[in-house]
Amino acid sequence: MTAQKPQPLSLAAFDLSPERGFLPITDPLDRLPDEAVLNELGAELPKYLAARQVRRLIHDRQAMMGPVADDWGLDAFRAAMRTLSFVSHAYVWEDPDHPATQLPESLALPWYAVAQQLGRPPVLSYASYALHNWRRLDPNRPIELGNLALVQNFLGGLDEEWFVLVHVEIEAEAGPGLKGLVDAQNAALEDHPDGVLKGLRGLAAAQEAMCETLLRMPERCDPYIYYSRVRPFIHGWKNNPTLPEGLVYEHVSAYGGRPQQFRGETGSQSSIVPALDAGLGVSHAEDPLTQYLMEMRDYMPPRHRAFIEALEQRVDTQHRPLLCGYADDRRSTHPELWKAFCACVDLLAQFRETHLGYAERYIFRQQQSHAGNPTAVGTGGTPFMPYLRKHLEETKRTHA
Repeated sequence: MTAQKPQPLSLAAFDLSPERGFLPITDPLDRLPDEAVLNELGAELPKYLAARQVRRLIHDRQAMMGPVADDWGLDAFRAAMRTLSFVSHAYVWEDPDHPATQLPESLALPWYAVAQQLGRPPVLSYASYALHNWRRLDPNRPIELGNLALVQNFLGGLDEEWFVLVHVEIEAEAGPGLKGLVDAQNAALEDHPDGVLKGLRGLAAAQEAMCETLLRMPERCDPYIYYSRVRPFIHGWKNNPTLPEGLVYEHVSAYGGRPQQFRGETGSQSSIVPALDAGLGVSHAEDPLTQYLMEMRDYMPPRHRAFIEALEQRVDTQHRPLLCGYADDRRSTHPELWKAFCACVDLLAQFRETHLGYAERYIFRQQQSHAGNPTAVGTGGTPFMPYLRKHLEETKRTHA
């Protein structure tokens, strides 16, 4: 049975843009309108957390915010999700050796309500940690390192800022690459090899910029500081030895008083690499990491998840990934096109290889400080080193 011809793709249909990729179309709100208590707590969170006074402060206050209204608008929901996520994780992990097992209703109820509006679970995810957590120092200049600051921190400091903002710049740099990928896919549908070649070259240029930015991580983010002062607060409560049962969200009726288990924040919740895998036809054999990465999609903004799925569904009449099959059939007739496709795959492998090196340097080599901050398990709660190596090799084999 032959596959049906896919329809052309559009970035705008998935709330994406060629200028910003998966970053929001407009800059994130730095405060939640009409929520003075929550805004103040977010602004002062690094001070309270350093003094280990977050739990006391939460217990002393009856409410963090007013009722969650359905008509807030997407930007306000994202801002509320960001602040509630940081404050709630600070509450849980204020004492990493003795994490809280129950989240008080003053945090649990609004956090759950906002998460429902956004289609994500009530836990700190990459979207709130990076995608919706930045501001430009000069609004007339680009989204780039040197013109960026975080809206919300845990302890704050140079290493925490730099760690997250490197990801933000990479997300911005991915925008033109996603346009190139979609343009190449659409050109392949019309059997327009010059259009495919142009799109692939646009993707490669963006990938080169992303790789260069990723290489800048060690400039201002020290591995020890990351492991000991940045990482402890982004863990979740699934597969975490210090919270084996998970976390109780007080008075959230949907959970019935039962502990919930959610993964921690991780770069695996970024949609860039899954989208490139899907668009370039990079496949991974079933293993614990592939299962985990599929689960990570539940933590992505729903439209981003839909974009990845749309790319995965684009196959040719032989049920091969559309772009991969198109390039493979033209190795001899259009060698420049095949070369451009291979360059994109190689750059994806290069990005993965750099990330693998950082995982080893920033986590695996560190001396474990406490049970809740393991060196052999990622913040998402899964062993990572052997499977990262395996996925790197599978990427390299795509154009073999």
